[in-house]
Amino acid sequence: MFNAPRPVQPYSGSSQFGASFMATENPLLSSVYDDGLDPWSTAPSPAPPALPSFTPPSSNSFSSIIGDAVVPPIYNRAWSAVDPDNTGETSVNALSRALGTSSLPASTIDRIVSLVSSRPRVSRLEFFVALALAALAQSGKDLSVERVAALAQQNALPEPTLDLDSMAPSTSNFQDAMRMPMPTRAYSTEDPWNVSKFASTTAPKAPAIGSVNNGAPSSIAGSGLPREWWKKQETIFVNVLGHQGFVLNRYLVYEISSDRGAPVPRRYSEFVFLWDVLVKRYPFRLLPALPPKRIGPDEGFLEQRRRGLARFINFVVNHPVVKDDPVLAAFLTEPSFEDWRKHTAISYEEESASKRVDPVEEMSIPSDLDDKLAVVRGKIGFLIEHWQRICLLTERIVRRREAAAVRLTPVLRPSFLPTHLPSFSLAASLSSSVLSSSTSQRLSQSAPASPLAASAASSTSSGHDSSSSIFSGLTGSVRGITSLDGQADLSRLTNTVKSLVEVNERCWRGEDCDLCNGVRQGLGAVSNHTQRHADALEHRSRTMLYSTLEALKAQRDLYIAMRDLFIRHDRLSPDQVDRLRKRIDTTGRKLEVVRQAKKDGWEHEADKLAGAIEKDQASIAASLARRVFIRACMWHELRVVLHNRENTLLTQAVQSFAREEHDFSEAAVANWASLMDAVEGMPFE
Repeated sequence: MFNAPRPVQPYSGSSQFGASFMATENPLLSSVYDDGLDPWSTAPSPAPPALPSFTPPSSNSFSSIIGDAVVPPIYNRAWSAVDPDNTGETSVNALSRALGTSSLPASTIDRIVSLVSSRPRVSRLEFFVALALAALAQSGKDLSVERVAALAQQNALPEPTLDLDSMAPSTSNFQDAMRMPMPTRAYSTEDPWNVSKFASTTAPKAPAIGSVNNGAPSSIAGSGLPREWWKKQETIFVNVLGHQGFVLNRYLVYEISSDRGAPVPRRYSEFVFLWDVLVKRYPFRLLPALPPKRIGPDEGFLEQRRRGLARFINFVVNHPVVKDDPVLAAFLTEPSFEDWRKHTAISYEEESASKRVDPVEEMSIPSDLDDKLAVVRGKIGFLIEHWQRICLLTERIVRRREAAAVRLTPVLRPSFLPTHLPSFSLAASLSSSVLSSSTSQRLSQSAPASPLAASAASSTSSGHDSSSSIFSGLTGSVRGITSLDGQADLSRLTNTVKSLVEVNERCWRGEDCDLCNGVRQGLGAVSNHTQRHADALEHRSRTMLYSTLEALKAQRDLYIAMRDLFIRHDRLSPDQVDRLRKRIDTTGRKLEVVRQAKKDGWEHEADKLAGAIEKDQASIAASLARRVFIRACMWHELRVVLHNRENTLLTQAVQSFAREEHDFSEAAVANWASLMDAVEGMPFE
């Protein structure tokens, strides 16, 4: 049902925001939610543009190697050691450390790493192929991806000998954003959102309705929240469990982990159901948009959607009102949300139907609330546009650091195709010729201005930005050639230098050579320090990806949620008070005529008209109370939720970013200073 076309219906109210998914209460309609291409489109994910032959394989290519083969237990134990957070990928550093426990020569490890991945990140399937290649090397057989594929077809993947207990840990002390301690319950006795509630006009209803609170007394001074509330927020983790179902009904399952109970599996459609319930119960609260669903999604889109779902669920569990909703609690704790829905009566009643604003709270609503909202309304489009731009630029920086783009120039290894497996040397030579010809063509079109520029331009055949040192973590692109990631290149450089040290272990003189030994020790120090810097670069890029970038996207989502709140307010806040008052006047005149005429049966007619008047008067009273409730909600969302999140959380993100960059810079300086000391005594003769 979610793959059906969803045409955008223009919003026709007085708002300046144009189309919005709230026009039809559909969380999957158009928005500026994601980055790059419009993720709300129902079109399939676009295929990458054509590249020269020998394109580096993706994890989907390696899925045809492993297939449905049963992997030995050592494979999963090794993967758990390098990916303890179950992210579905690991780094070239971690792969090299795992292979280092196999007692294989550094040259063999270097070759295995080059065969399985030319990207800075290694998927689970690529990791498994690397372990199979390591097992082949340990048994004295040739390293061949074709042999691994043949063994997988026979369900006989070789088992490597690994000493995982001795695996060298990462040498970087840089904070890993993926390993955060589980926070304290946000609904405990130290609840940061523990603020005054609306008084209820009725007796408590069934749990499906939920309880609602509205924030502290509304005054300009203060935040309406306890001190340091941002340190006590609840954190929900959303990870991918994998696909389930059959071919025609295959779907992706997520694992929701929180401190409220054991992890629970959830489908994307269940997120949609939760969003639908919340937006109907709390139409005048800030609720972020859901990430979309798309036909034929690629891995990058699925990862973007997973992060979007994590931002959505973390927003609602830390909203001072929505966090207490029983449906949300069931979503986070019930082992089977589908079974819970079947056996639970869920109410979609708007919260204003059972809640009222007490007189003190009503008096605290500023008389110029509409003017304050108009200020935010006037700049919300500008804020969305500029935060979207900030997110795009930041993600571009992350991709340059980590080379996260799928389409990379093939320079280190051949592609794997199920029906065509060229040799490594042939692929390398062809790849080099492709790069050399493309570089020559560019140089002929724009000749360098100096011999130094010519040398720099010629170095583009290796895929690096000539303005960067090989020890730099920041890589760019030179005239259209995508450069490989700094930390991945440093990892490969480390393996290559170790191989060089092994090869030069014996001097041709056949005796102890102080010159060779001194140079070899210096190269060993270089490999150790490049490994440390690669570890630091890995932590730096992952922290920026999972911490800084997500904080910036949360700011963008906040303003999009505010825009959609304005749209819901314009569409749902109008009432029938004026029409009801006119009808009461008309009915009153009819009642007066009936009482004066006193025809047969006039008492029954008079009672009927009097009852209609009482009903309309009750409706007017309820509508007026709803008006006050809506104003209280808008004031609460503006003052308590929006104002605090857009300032406090941004301050927290900026300070964290500055601290992490400072720590990285100090660690890098200390690392290279240590290398200078280590190579100071290298002999010259």
